[in-house]
Amino acid sequence: MEPEQGSRRTADADRSGIGGPEVQDNTAYGGAAVTGTFGQACGIHGGARSHTEPAATVRQLLPAPPHFLGRERELGTLRRLVGRLPEAPVLAVISGPAGVGKTALASSWLRGLAQRFPDGQFYADLRGHSASGGPARPAEILAQFLRALGQRQTPQGLGELAALWRSRTAGRRIAVMLDNAVSAGQVRPLLPGTETGLVVVTSRFRLAGLAVDGAFFQQLEVLDTEDTVELLSRRIGSERVRREPEAARQVAALCAGLPLAVCVAAARMAVRPRQPLAAMALALGGEGGLDALRVEGEPAVRAALDASYRLLTPDLALGYRRLGISPVTDFGIRVAAAVCGTGPREADRIVDALAEVNLLEDLGPDPVTGLDRFRFHDLVRAHAGGLAAAHETSDDRRGTARRVVDLYLRTATAAEALLSPSHRTLRRDYASDDDQPPPFTDEAGALAWLDGERLHLMAVLRKAAGLGWDAAVWQLADAMWPLFLRLRPYDLWIEAHTAGLAAARRAGDREGESRMLTSGGTGLRNVGRHAEAVSWFTQAAEAARRERDRVAEAQALHGVGQTHRLAGRLAEARSFFGRALELRERAGYRRGVALTELCLGDVELAEGQPERAREHLSRARAVLLEVRDTHDAARALAHLARAHAGVGDFPLAVRELTRALGEFEASGSVHWQGRVLEMLGETAAERGQDAEARDWYEKSLARYASVSADDVRRLADRLGVADR
Repeated sequence: MEPEQGSRRTADADRSGIGGPEVQDNTAYGGAAVTGTFGQACGIHGGARSHTEPAATVRQLLPAPPHFLGRERELGTLRRLVGRLPEAPVLAVISGPAGVGKTALASSWLRGLAQRFPDGQFYADLRGHSASGGPARPAEILAQFLRALGQRQTPQGLGELAALWRSRTAGRRIAVMLDNAVSAGQVRPLLPGTETGLVVVTSRFRLAGLAVDGAFFQQLEVLDTEDTVELLSRRIGSERVRREPEAARQVAALCAGLPLAVCVAAARMAVRPRQPLAAMALALGGEGGLDALRVEGEPAVRAALDASYRLLTPDLALGYRRLGISPVTDFGIRVAAAVCGTGPREADRIVDALAEVNLLEDLGPDPVTGLDRFRFHDLVRAHAGGLAAAHETSDDRRGTARRVVDLYLRTATAAEALLSPSHRTLRRDYASDDDQPPPFTDEAGALAWLDGERLHLMAVLRKAAGLGWDAAVWQLADAMWPLFLRLRPYDLWIEAHTAGLAAARRAGDREGESRMLTSGGTGLRNVGRHAEAVSWFTQAAEAARRERDRVAEAQALHGVGQTHRLAGRLAEARSFFGRALELRERAGYRRGVALTELCLGDVELAEGQPERAREHLSRARAVLLEVRDTHDAARALAHLARAHAGVGDFPLAVRELTRALGEFEASGSVHWQGRVLEMLGETAAERGQDAEARDWYEKSLARYASVSADDVRRLADRLGVADR
């Protein structure tokens, strides 16, 4: 495939090995999400007791605004609301025009109450008025909250996500801030399930529909003149205001009582201490005068932003415009450097300078990386984006987006190379020269980065799709494989590969199409969409046969076999595994042969043939260790241990299961930790040690709780049987 016009192709794949997305869970145990309560691994009903596991307390609230003032009447009303707790939950809706200080009021109020909500404090920007990307989907926010609670993998459907969120928060003292909501329908699924919690929603709309949910409504008006002047005085110094009281009142009036407008205007005056306040009043007056202030406040903000923008140096003005059109809405220095087309040091200077004049909000350190994060207020982002549209060429705007796409593609590819080196075989096409080092050096850091950036990765993928960068779309989906494999966000997995498949087909890229079909088929299979998975794998096999690519055909047949295995169709699974094994042996693909032998061993175990299983699994384990596929080697060891148990060698089975558990703990594979703990329980039960078996099952349940609802339900049923 030819690269986009004007791009620079870099073929940086390791072509020395033959690889691909092998399914990592090929037994009948599957699952998507979890059930349970906050701070617990799960809640088991029907006679079994609950299983608790400590969870880190969530602290996501924004910092309290440093110059918050006034609003005593509104704060008093809101404080009285908290008196309802713990007898009833509190839902407060703070509404008002853009820039009036809704977020500042809510943040200041909640920060003062933090000690009353020791079980968690959650924050989400619902992006109701975002200049790009549209409002946040409730499912996206629920997944974000659940991950903060330690939920490593979440269900797909909004209904299941909302139910899980209510379950995990039941009975807990939590505070939730939902910022920039656009509708009651966007908010309602995000309401927690606790009677002792507080939810505060900010919106430009009144959201009257939340009345049926028991909401209290606080309409926030603009500041009066005295408070506006006082805010201005705090920002620029009381002495300047005393020297020019009339000019100060004129500036306050022109800012229409909007704190955002005051802060932006004051920031410009603060860095020019000799400039008369009358000059700012003149700049804010501008064309249209006071009449322009009658349109819900936004023109006042725009006037302040225009005045502030005019005083920026050319490099800061350029950075402001470009950051306004970044595909991601909050960002660190690495993204800022890509956006601005500079090195990190220069980007740091630009971001600091824009934050200093209140054009950027400092969000504090990222909870995963610890690096500083920034964002625009939605009005400021819209203003910057409008200036970019007016002053940047179409090529410049596309170049800005492409540098961010390439940054995420490069970084995700570096994570993939660390976490799934056998999968890292396909080419990457970059259109920009910037090659920043990744913000991680080991597997744990790479997985943490993928986890923390998953929504930004998807935003970038969608942006690439919208701009027609087909190669970047399927390559991003491909690079995100370790995220999908280890953390299993199935909704993102399937969305990314659906988009990637369409992009690869538009581009006529056969390698990309094959990879999207097999990787995407894996996701479809793991969520139980077996018919669709078989269809995707079959399409991949047919295309491979046309291309006479035996390795790709074997991989697709292997995927069909795994789908049948998960569906419980053992004879069909054996047939497809046998065909895949023959092709892989003929191609000399040793790792592929070992993976298929692993699957055949699993089938033999399911059919009650442990001796035959041991032969397959022993060979698989040895080869996988030789090719340094430690994750799959650990899988082979776990199944091999169960085969040992099947022939009565229980001590060896326990030793090897314990060893496999340690290997999965080292790799961070939580789902397989749960699987091995369950296998230890099965082994104990087969020896008649019911109490020990129950102990292992409970430990297994604690691991499954964050990754697989199906396994939680299945194992909960097993514990119920054990009780009898």
